[in-house]
Amino acid sequence: MTELRGDAIVSTETNEQTQSERILLAANTCISTRGYANVSMRDIADEAGVALSQLNYYFKNKEGLFKEVVRMMISKYLKEIEASLKQENSPRKRAKGLINYFKNMLQHNPELFRLLYDFTGLAIWSPVFNSLLSELFKELSDMIEKYIFKDLQLKELKGYSTKTLSRLILGSMFGTGIQVLLDQDEELPEALNAMQILFE
Repeated sequence: MTELRGDAIVSTETNEQTQSERILLAANTCISTRGYANVSMRDIADEAGVALSQLNYYFKNKEGLFKEVVRMMISKYLKEIEASLKQENSPRKRAKGLINYFKNMLQHNPELFRLLYDFTGLAIWSPVFNSLLSELFKELSDMIEKYIFKDLQLKELKGYSTKTLSRLILGSMFGTGIQVLLDQDEELPEALNAMQILFE
């Protein structure tokens, strides 16, 4: 079994990487540095140090390989964000912790955000990626609702449901993340802090 840690995919069963794990690690590295559209199966095979035929053997095609990279990326996001929400004991502190998580990721691991945005773009056109990314955003929104708004014991805020507000917060964070990656303006990460006014 493999998972994504930081910007690397690692085995959770053994220290030795299997060929399929090396391929996944190579795909992750290539996509996060060059983008999906600029990466070929040959690039990944070269990065992994395996024959091109091995990629097709393990993953059938580029879409099958990248689906596995997306699944691991999704697993990483969900685990890390839920852990950050569980660390605090009040809705306001959880909201602040979530904001800090996004700020730290943008500063220290922007490659993971680039992967997410690249695959989100693919999801608009590909039914396979669409279902994976839709599920990620739904689960993240549900987490925000569960760990922040439910504990505030709100059914709605100024006429808006907690589900709608959770989606607003998630959309704001990812939208701000895109701006940070496109423009290194130091003020942009501070825009995330503005979301805390919802909890005051």
